[in-house]
Amino acid sequence: MKIDPYLFYDGRCEEAINFYKTALGAEVQMMMRYSDSPAPTPPGMLPPGSEQKIMHAALMIGGALIMLSDGDCKGETAFKGFSISLDCANEAEARKAFDALAAGGQVKMPLAQTFWAPLFGMVADKFGVNWMVGVSGNH
Repeated sequence: MKIDPYLFYDGRCEEAINFYKTALGAEVQMMMRYSDSPAPTPPGMLPPGSEQKIMHAALMIGGALIMLSDGDCKGETAFKGFSISLDCANEAEARKAFDALAAGGQVKMPLAQTFWAPLFGMVADKFGVNWMVGVSGNH
């Protein structure tokens, strides 16, 4: 059994994919638009003009799979009650990732040494996804 996060960007998925490619070096494993689906989208599921939105995508970020979609494309993105933990190999990698994720986002806890990590911080990216960025020393 394995758990992979699946995030719904409600119309901003392609923007998020490009952001994570630049910010974190994410690699697109798969991407399918609604117009590429072998089965037609159920009537009324999507707003008109959403055919080129992302039905399903899979990104590899540092060995972890994250799946993404535009969902129902209603622009009501809400990421609450969870954070994605990004365990970096060293402090330079953590600072780079944190700064990239913070661009257009909101720093919740600046990067600093903690009793559990040589460097740790929390940030919400420009899409509202919460990230905990740190160096655990387990590399």
